[in-house]
Amino acid sequence: MRFLILGRGAQGSACAFDLLRSPGVTQVRLADLDVSSLPSFLPTADSRLVPVALDVRSRDAVLAEMAQVDAVLSAIPYYFNGTLAALAVEAGVHFADLGGNTEIVFQQKALDAAAKAKGVTIVPDTGLAPGMINVLAEHGIRSLDTVESVKLFVGGLPQHPEPPLNYQIVYSIEGVLDYYSTLSWVVRDSRRVQVTALSELEPVEFVSPIGTLEAFHTAGGLSTMAWRYEGKIPTMEYKTLRYPGHAQLMAAMRDLGLYDSTPIDVKGVQVVPRDLFIAQVGPKLRKAGGADLVALRVVVSGTRDGVSTRRQYDLLDYYDAEHHITAMMRVTGYTLSITGQLMVSRALEPGVHTPDECFPGDRYIAELASRGINVRIS
Repeated sequence: MRFLILGRGAQGSACAFDLLRSPGVTQVRLADLDVSSLPSFLPTADSRLVPVALDVRSRDAVLAEMAQVDAVLSAIPYYFNGTLAALAVEAGVHFADLGGNTEIVFQQKALDAAAKAKGVTIVPDTGLAPGMINVLAEHGIRSLDTVESVKLFVGGLPQHPEPPLNYQIVYSIEGVLDYYSTLSWVVRDSRRVQVTALSELEPVEFVSPIGTLEAFHTAGGLSTMAWRYEGKIPTMEYKTLRYPGHAQLMAAMRDLGLYDSTPIDVKGVQVVPRDLFIAQVGPKLRKAGGADLVALRVVVSGTRDGVSTRRQYDLLDYYDAEHHITAMMRVTGYTLSITGQLMVSRALEPGVHTPDECFPGDRYIAELASRGINVRIS
């Protein structure tokens, strides 16, 4: 199996690390604009790892790279993924990405017939949320005869929170601000509606020492499931988990306009509030070597054999101190790696499918467990 990973950042490098530990992988081409330095956990002496300098805006260069592999795995910003998926279909190779933008997923869905004609599989939105959490939700839905409610909770958190925000950046502060300022799709009374980000706080209890977390709406986690299950499941929603007090502070800064992209005049200089916020706050939320954790819960309620039934999925994953790989990198990058291997091994049908539509749930949970990422089902 030969793979091209687009992006040598945290998630792409974690994906490469996992692929290189997987049987049957013969080459991992890790591409970015600059590949002069790679994370220390990657085995640079392994001849299967091939760093590639690549600008994904160059159509010809991308197609030339795609011609050398069986599958392409995108760990770069979501706005490239529509074009890249179309190029993968043209090249006749499988493609998966970390997604995060539902509009682009629907654009990729339009490639379904062409992908099937080429015999390739396209899987957008295959990270943590969206991604892992949707697969677990689908696993719960399929285990019941009728479903009344599906509730999804995910948080990437510092193991040792520090005030005032009790948070550390584990991927992109730009992405965090998007999630905190964009309306979120949910299903209420079987209808798809939008709710305000950072709203409808509720406590969620985890085992000690994590304890009580707060959950609130953010965009993107349901992906296309809100459309897929509208009219079929009365309640479906996704919420982000943080330590208590975080949402109120972030909502206040949003409401004061600090996330806005419209320039304002500051002593004769045009300043974009969002850019200033990122420049000032971003570095303070990046903790070098900061140990993180990922907390996940999925609760599916309904009936089985006429009896009220509740299926709950819990996951706690922690920073890998041996390899210096964050929990967020593990659950996201490894999921991208698993997706790639499922596609190349033909475990997924040709066409364009989100993970919840196509993943074999039991196998996926077993694949996670083999990497020390354990989902507890109760």
